[in-house]
Amino acid sequence: MKYSSELFLKGSEQERVKVDEGMFRQNLGFNDKLMLCRVNFETGSIGYTHAHPHSQVAYVESGAFDFTIGAETKRLVAGDCAYIPPNEQHGAVCIEAGVLLDIFSPVREDFLEDEDS
Repeated sequence: MKYSSELFLKGSEQERVKVDEGMFRQNLGFNDKLMLCRVNFETGSIGYTHAHPHSQVAYVESGAFDFTIGAETKRLVAGDCAYIPPNEQHGAVCIEAGVLLDIFSPVREDFLEDEDS
């Protein structure tokens, strides 16, 4: 296996990487096939529209977000989630400060490179 996190990770000890204005990501557990990230958003932060070859599930831990997947936009709040198929254009606007848990398959190698920078 090329990639693997430690077996136990304390969120308070994981590096926070600035993704964009008002957005910070922590890479949590992962291996080659799966990755969990926690992303903190300040109100008004924008996860700009993009696409990637990974399957993604975004779970709203807290806050409120307007998610766009393809041509459809929905407001999601704590307890809601979105499934983003591979290569689908998607983005989110943070309406109320909160946290997303993003699960990717396979691992986001680019996120691991961000930690090394």
